[in-house]
Amino acid sequence: MITFSVDNLKDMNDRLKVFSDFLRQSDVGEDDIFDSRLVSCELITNVLIHCGERADFCGKISGGNIVITVSSPHTGNTPPPQGIPDVFAERGRGLYIVKTVSDGNVFFREGAVEVYLRIKD
Repeated sequence: MITFSVDNLKDMNDRLKVFSDFLRQSDVGEDDIFDSRLVSCELITNVLIHCGERADFCGKISGGNIVITVSSPHTGNTPPPQGIPDVFAERGRGLYIVKTVSDGNVFFREGAVEVYLRIKD
């Protein structure tokens, strides 16, 4: 399991490299690593931009899935009032991408967004 906090976009890539290395060491394929990085970037960016505070990240492998959890320490992540947008929405395409890549396995729990990505390789 990898955990870290990010308070600016500049540091996000360095922190996510540690997660990608963890997945490689766990014999996860490059396509799945790409998907997990895409999801992680979208979720962390959402917290930093929309909540205006630090993003807390947890990534692990569990039951054939890469599980990514992102939260903010005070305001918490809540689903958009209209739900996860579709591809034609003016805002929220990042959550649409996350939903698509994860086959809809996106859950809002206790102020966090938790995403399950099935390991394909």
